Order: sequence, then C-alpha cells, then structure tokens
Amino acid sequence: MTFDELKEKAHALPLKPGVYIMQDKQNTVIYVGKAKALKNRVSQYFADLASHTEKTRAMVSQIDHFDVIVADSEFEALVLESSLIKRHQPHYNILLKDDKGYPYIRLTVNEDYPRFSLANRVAEDGARYFGPYGSRGSTQGIIDALRVALKLPSCSRKFPRDVGRERPCLNYHMGQCDGYCRPGMPQERYREAIDQAVRLLEGKFQEVGEELEAEMARAAEELRFEKAAELRDRYRAIELLGKRQKVMAGSLSDTDVVGFHRGTAKSCFVVLHYVDGELAAKDWDLMETPMEEERSDVVSALVREYYGGRGNLPRQILLPCEIDDEVPLTRMLSESAGRRVNIVTPQRGAKVDLIRLANKNAAEEVERWTTKEERTSKLLELLARMLNLEKPPMRMESYDISNQGSDDIVASMVVYQNARPLKRDYRRFKLKDMDAPDDYASMEQVLTRRFRRYLDGDEKFKDLPDLLLIDGGVNHANVAVRVLEELNLRIPVFGMVKDDRHRTRALVTPDGREIGIQANQAIFSLIGQIQEETHRFAIEFHRQQQNQRVKGSVLDKISGVGDKRRADLLKHFKSVKNIKAAPLTELEEVVDKRTARAVYAYFSENKT
Repeated sequence: MTFDELKEKAHALPLKPGVYIMQDKQNTVIYVGKAKALKNRVSQYFADLASHTEKTRAMVSQIDHFDVIVADSEFEALVLESSLIKRHQPHYNILLKDDKGYPYIRLTVNEDYPRFSLANRVAEDGARYFGPYGSRGSTQGIIDALRVALKLPSCSRKFPRDVGRERPCLNYHMGQCDGYCRPGMPQERYREAIDQAVRLLEGKFQEVGEELEAEMARAAEELRFEKAAELRDRYRAIELLGKRQKVMAGSLSDTDVVGFHRGTAKSCFVVLHYVDGELAAKDWDLMETPMEEERSDVVSALVREYYGGRGNLPRQILLPCEIDDEVPLTRMLSESAGRRVNIVTPQRGAKVDLIRLANKNAAEEVERWTTKEERTSKLLELLARMLNLEKPPMRMESYDISNQGSDDIVASMVVYQNARPLKRDYRRFKLKDMDAPDDYASMEQVLTRRFRRYLDGDEKFKDLPDLLLIDGGVNHANVAVRVLEELNLRIPVFGMVKDDRHRTRALVTPDGREIGIQANQAIFSLIGQIQEETHRFAIEFHRQQQNQRVKGSVLDKISGVGDKRRADLLKHFKSVKNIKAAPLTELEEVVDKRTARAVYAYFSENKT
C-alpha cells in the first residue's frame, strides 16, 4: 500500500479499543500496539512525520500494510497485545533480550533410570514437569542441589548400558554420587532416590525428612554407624535443600520489586523477589537502550512481557514509576493468577528504599556489562540523531565570552574529543579594539580569528570541529553561522540555553528551534559539563588578566590607595578610564574622602 492509502485506511478505522499490527512487504510483523481509540492512535503514524522520533520514522518507512483487531475494552486490547508480542517478537517493540520464558524441571518417566533436566517449556512428551521457577540459574541450582543431596549421578553415562564398563568418576570418590555405574548397585535404590526427589519438588520435605530420621535411627540401633552417618548427611542436605527450595518456589508469591536503569548504550530490567520480607532471588535482563521512549512506557512494556501468561505471580509488584495502563494491567495479572495482584508505585517509606535497591542493581549490571567505549559511542550516536547530524560529533568546540566593562574582554574555546575534554587544544582569546562590552561582536571576532587561522594553516588550529556549541541563545548561534558562511565553512551550530538556575536546559538551532536535553540524563550531563567547563575557562582567564593589570595599575602611584581601595574602585567603576573621568562626589561614595581627593587630584594633574 502507498503512504496515502495507509493514511486513508487509518482514518477509516473505528473509534474503538483494539490492537493494530504493522507488517512489512514480507508480511513480517514489525510492531504491535494497543489503543483506546484505533482511529486516533493509528492515524498519528501517518500524520506529521517530522514530529516523530527517529525510531518511529524508521518503523513507518517499513510499513507495507497493517491489520487491526477490535476489542471490547482497553483491558482486552492489553491482553491481546501481550499475546501477539510474545508470538511475533516484533522488531520495533520493546523486548527483553530473549524469549526465555520461565524454566521448568523435567523428569523423564518411561526410562529404567529417570533423569532430571532443565526445560524452557512444558512439552507433550510423556515426561513430568515441575515449576515454573524464577530463573534458569535458580532452577539449575535446584537440580544440582537435589543431585548432591540424594547422591544422584550428574555424568553423561547411560544406565543400565554403562554399568560396570568404567571405574566410577570423581563425583563418587568425593561423596557426591552413590556410583550407580558400579556393578551390583540395585536399580531399586536409584528409584527410591528419584522418588524422594519428586516428593521434595512437591514440597513434602517433612515427610521425606521423617523417613530418613527413622531409617537413620534403625541403622544406629543395628550398629551400622557408617550407614547412619550417611543418612545423617543426607538428612542435613535435604534440610538445607528444603529451605532453598522454599525460597526458589515461593520467590514469586509475596512481593516483587521492579527496577530499571537506562544506560547510555545498554539498559537493564531487574526484578527482586522477596519472601516473608527477605530478598530471595533476582532476575535481570540487559537490552539495547530504548532511547526515544518514555521511561514509563518502557517499564510498562517490560512488565507486561515479563509477567504476561504466567500463572505463579506475586501478590504485590512495586514499580519504579507510574504507568498509564496500571488498571488494565492489574486486571490482566490478577486474572492470570486467579487472585488479586496489586501494582504499587511507592512514593515514600520503606518501599521506596526497595525501589532504590532494585534500580541500583540495574545500574550496576549496566556498568558491569558496558565498556567505556560503548557508552561513549552510543552517547555520541544519540546526540547526532537528536541534532540531526550527518555523523557523531567526535570533536566538539564550545565558546564563551567573559568581561567586566570594556577592559579585559576575553573568550574561551574548549574542545571535547570523544565526549572528554581535550585540554591541550583549549585556546584563549583577548578581544581587540572593543570600546564597550558587546557579546555578539566579541563572538564574531573570536570565531573569525579562530577559523581564519585554520584557513591560514596555523598548526594550533588545524582541526575542524564536528559541532560548534555557543554559550548563549539563538542570536549567538546566528553570529557563528554568519562567520562560517563568510569563510565558506560548513559546521553545525547550536546555542546552549540555560534555565533560571543557570543549568543548560536545551540546545537551540540558528532558526530558533529548541531541542530539549533534560529527558536524557547522559546528554544533559555532557552538554552541561561542556558549558560549565567553557564558562570556567573563560572566567579563569579573565581573572588572570585582571590580576596582571591590577598589579601594574596606575592606581598604585596614588598615595593612600592600597590593595583594598584599588579593588573597591575597580569593582565600582569597572576600569581606570572610568575612575579618571569620575567626579569627586562619586569617588567619595566608594572610598573615604581623603583617598577620593587624592585620586581626583592625581588624575586632574595628569590629564592630557
């Protein structure tokens, strides 16, 4: 379908809740979404493309056709959306790293020597399944603990085929296996251990423990102390396993705390499982950072994917931020669990501390699995997309003007290479022929001098920036554009705009379009750091110039003018020129009358 046909079809949709399914030319589902009103939501994709994010524009460019399914309510749309996303795994939806599902423990049944293994899903294969459990790691841990506690084999040998073929392996000699590969080991003993394992997985720890205690007591009465010691060790192992299994199987039955950290290159979704107030387990997943979506939308999508279709759910889920679809999501999860599942976004108290811990865990996983180079590369790629640049700005130059009156007007040039300050390329400028402070004229002079020296082949100015950042608003940015046009150079220019607290809140284009940066912490931090560094470098140079001038000031020749009075005079009048032209009455307002008369007399006698 053509773009106009897609637009026309979208406008013809009903104002009813439902799900829309975007597909490409190969009929591959590339995006699934839900809507309270299908017509309004789907039409937005084919309206003002310029207002879309880059991701949305890319997705729309791939749409060949779409289908919709009308639902009776937003709740039904949410359930259907969750199901379709799990089935199709669309490229443009926010997804966990893999569709690993929730693992089970599988026990073969129709074998002489049944074996336990980990399975991703229940299959119609005649085997017996236990679960689901919280994560693959915890599930494998339960299998390993069962094997050790009941001394079941973990090797790859097949029984009874391999009985007696080789000597027992190291596990037997370490006491972690009863050595069923040895000749004469009864199959009934193996079956008995498997039966105990099954009952343990069913939660019958007390029953199995009582049997072992009774058997241990009989062995002791019969003076079979070695057997009694073996049964004692098994009883202790099962006791520990019982505690662990209770944690693992019940880890989703009390409270789950969701954390999310949006990193520069990678992001992490974390779920902490609490049982009886204690942290029992942790699930987490890394993903490519979904930069253009709101945090609440990302969290909502990940929660739906994580819990959707799962029967064993916690009674309470704590979220790090409020989500728009909390009501239908609560209903969906409650119906899945067969009881009430509460979704809470805590605002204060101990639950907020739990959210902080979950977020901290997510941040640490991102830090652990992301290299500095990846973070830098992703940050600059994102900045390039945000500013619509042709390539990531590997070299950025920032400029600021500093002055106090017409004397000592200076400017700073700060360079960031690969998002880090490159101090060897910093430059300072003393403004020339400036009769009065004029930021625009000052900026024009500085940029003209800088880029003329580049054109002249000056080694100190040999590298051109990929991006110019000017401290100031749209007028400052236009000064830079004018200078570059006159010199026939093409470099992207943006002004850095501050808020009421002097923090950089946005970048502005020469045509006055503001680009907000506060929504992305990494870019907000980088641009703010660049602006602060540029301002610091300019102020530092300005103070150096002032100090040098003050040290050799003509005021030092006047009787009664010391460091303090000289500083007071310069602070008030801004320059020696203004002091020289000041009337006596104004001088007396700044320093005592005797000093004022001395200053006035000195300049009156030395007028030319």
